[in-house]
Amino acid sequence: MDFLVFLKKNMKNKILIPFTAISFLFIFFILYEGLNRSNVYTPETVTNKKIPKFKVKVFDSEKEITSKEIFENDIHYLLNIWASWCIPCRDEHPYLMELKRNKKLEIVGLNYKDKIKNAKNFLDELNNPYTLILSDVDGTVAIEWGAYGVPETFLIYNGKIIKKIIGPMNEKLFKEIEKAIK
Repeated sequence: MDFLVFLKKNMKNKILIPFTAISFLFIFFILYEGLNRSNVYTPETVTNKKIPKFKVKVFDSEKEITSKEIFENDIHYLLNIWASWCIPCRDEHPYLMELKRNKKLEIVGLNYKDKIKNAKNFLDELNNPYTLILSDVDGTVAIEWGAYGVPETFLIYNGKIIKKIIGPMNEKLFKEIEKAIK
């Protein structure tokens, strides 16, 4: 009888130990794989895509304008989505002011989910790099462009997006834009 009890215990241990080890390895593998996969959404940076068609109000006015009226052919445009509450927008602002000097480029600003008074104060403080400013009070125009935050910038030529910048412009991106419009 003792032998049978001994045999049952040993059989139980022989099954329990490998089962526990396999279970532990399985759980470890699942957690490891989960931690290695990024769950951060990265928007498309597709180029040579046609600009979206939209109708929007001109900043601080009731006048509406269409994308067709804004973006003509044979001219480089930079559409910059910005807001006064956006700290990275302040960081990139000097680059926009420098690009404003380039006569081969027109900079269009899309003021995103902002109060007009705050946006005006922002431009009064830092100066206005924009040839035209559009107002996107509810954020729908930015969504049509495929933007998911501010700042985002699109380099446009002949009605097509030739470069998309996600986040604030920096020295490297500034040089890339200058090179592209020469």
